[in-house]
Amino acid sequence: MTGAHDGSPGSALQRDRFAFGPLEEGEALVEPILCSWEANMDHALTRSPIDVCSSRGEDAVVLGNLGVVRVLDVHAPGRDVRVREGDLCLLMPFGKLDRFGYAELAYAYDCPHTIGLLAKRTKMDARLLLPIPDGTAYSLPQWTTYGRYFTAWDNWQKAYGCWRTQVADDDPANHLVFGWGGGVSFAELMLAKRAGFRVAMTAGSDDRIAFLRENGITPVDRRRFPALSLPTRAERTDRERHQRRRTSVREFLELVNELSDGHGVAIFVDNIGEPLYDITLTALAREGVVTTCGWKAGMRLSHLRGAESIGRHLLVNTHVWRLPDSPGIRDFQEAEGWIAPKGSDVIYDFDRVPELADDYANARIGSYFPMYRVNPL
Repeated sequence: MTGAHDGSPGSALQRDRFAFGPLEEGEALVEPILCSWEANMDHALTRSPIDVCSSRGEDAVVLGNLGVVRVLDVHAPGRDVRVREGDLCLLMPFGKLDRFGYAELAYAYDCPHTIGLLAKRTKMDARLLLPIPDGTAYSLPQWTTYGRYFTAWDNWQKAYGCWRTQVADDDPANHLVFGWGGGVSFAELMLAKRAGFRVAMTAGSDDRIAFLRENGITPVDRRRFPALSLPTRAERTDRERHQRRRTSVREFLELVNELSDGHGVAIFVDNIGEPLYDITLTALAREGVVTTCGWKAGMRLSHLRGAESIGRHLLVNTHVWRLPDSPGIRDFQEAEGWIAPKGSDVIYDFDRVPELADDYANARIGSYFPMYRVNPL
C-alpha cells in the first residue's frame, strides 16, 4: 500500500518488489495460498479510522492478516515449535499482545514491522501459525473463513456470558438474537442457534436471503427498510428524508416485535456502528446485550446513560480473540462443523486484488466470504 492514489480502495494498492532479511530465530518463511479479504484491509486502504502507514511510521505496508499459508522453512534451533516444512497453517493476526493474550495491535495492520499476506512469499513469527487439522473434512476455502469464525466465537462467548448474568435460567428459545448483516454476524448467529435462541439477520439481496434461510436463520430483507440508516450530513435538512427514516424504523421495529413476541432483541450483534446504533438500542429487550467486534460505518456512538441503565442494557466490545484459545476454536470447528458452508465463498485471482478491494468497498460481492488466491495449492 502506498501513499498516492485516486481515492478508490483498489488504487491504493500497488504491485511492487519488497525485501526482507534472513529468518531470525523463531521465524518461518511461508507462501500464502488462499487468503480472506477483511474489513480491516478496507479500513487501511481508505485510511479510516486511522492511517496505518502514518501510525506505523512506514511509507508502505504489505496488508493481509488472515489466510492459509504453506510453511517453506522454519528457523527455530532448540525451540519447541508446532509447525514444520510443508504444513498448511492459519495465520493468527496478532501483533502486540497484552498480558492476558489479547491483541493490542493487529498483525499486518497497525503493528509496525509486520509483513502481510499480499505477497508471494513472506516471513513471520512461527508462533502465529496454527496448522490445519490432518485429514480435515473441510476444504481450503472453508478454512480460509476462520477469521470471521474465530472473532465470532470470542464475541459470542462474552455476549452470552453477560446476558446470562441477568437472565440466569430462562429458556433461550424465548429470546431473539438479531444481527445486522455480515460474515461475523452470520457465524455468531449460528452459535446462538446452537444455544437454542431464535435467530434473525438482515440481508440486502435475494442470494443472501436464500443463504440465511438455508442455514436456519430468519432473513430480514433490508430492502424493505430503505431509509433505515441515519441521514448523512448532506441530508440533515431534508425533512422528507427524515420522514422516510421514521417510516423505515417504525416498520423495522414492528417486525422485531413480531419475531420476539413483543419483548425485543435479547442479544443484538451490531458491527455497523453509528448509522444504526439508535435503532439497535430501541430494538433491545430489557436486560438485553448489544455486542460488537467491529465498526464498519462509524466508531463514535452516543446514548442516554439513564435510559440504558434503567433498561439494564449491557454493551460488550471485543477485538480479535485470545491467542491461547486459537487451537480450541479450530478443534471445535473441525469436530462440530461450525464452519462456512461449502461453496459460500468467492475467490479472486491475485492479479484481481485491486478489483476485489473496489468490489468489497462498493458492496458488489454477494458472498460473506470474499477471498484472493496468491499461490497454487
